Amino acid sequence: MPYTYILINFSTVIICFLASFDGRIQFNKLFGKFLLSSTIVAIPFIAWDIWFTAKGVWWFDLNYTLGFKIAGLPLEEWLFFYCIPFACVFTYYCLEKYFTLGWTDGLNNLIVFTSFVVLGVVGLLYYERIYTLLTVVVTILTLCYLHFIAQKEWIGKASFVYMVLMPGFFAVNGILTGSLIPSPVVNYNPNDFLGIRMGTIPIEDAVYGYSQFLLNIYFFKKITENEK
Repeated sequence: MPYTYILINFSTVIICFLASFDGRIQFNKLFGKFLLSSTIVAIPFIAWDIWFTAKGVWWFDLNYTLGFKIAGLPLEEWLFFYCIPFACVFTYYCLEKYFTLGWTDGLNNLIVFTSFVVLGVVGLLYYERIYTLLTVVVTILTLCYLHFIAQKEWIGKASFVYMVLMPGFFAVNGILTGSLIPSPVVNYNPNDFLGIRMGTIPIEDAVYGYSQFLLNIYFFKKITENEK
């Protein structure tokens, strides 16, 4: 049981890590750039995590961890912000490299404006629930920056890849939130989120993960393109 969370991280990253050395992919040559881009994204999200943990918005069952904590977070939680993005960025990199996904570019406006409307309404109606509100604000700001300021044309493509990653999301977050194990690794204060769950997963987790995914793709692309 103490190895549960570390095994989740390991199982998430191991196949993608090994595949990175395939001569046709050679993602291993981009490890340094990935670490830099993922660290840029991880810093504010880890700060968010530390703050929410300190406030009791969520907390961790240490029986599922090795017992090492840094700034109030289990070591495994810190690794989570590298293992999950690695699998996501690697998947995006491979799909973009080997498949024609240009058809998704036409979805940019639809995705952005639909997200603004839905998230804006949810944020206004449930502004007192801090996890819901902060997730809404961060996601809207992320989409606003990418679409209107950075003017990135790959939002539709990234959104499609995120949907492809959903089975993995449900597997990993499902276990962390209590699926297939006696009790959750991560517990949530019911007063701080909507209470709508996909199985055992709060719906906010999916939106939170979406904004984190988009930012990881943005900074990875920015760093790799600038260093060509």
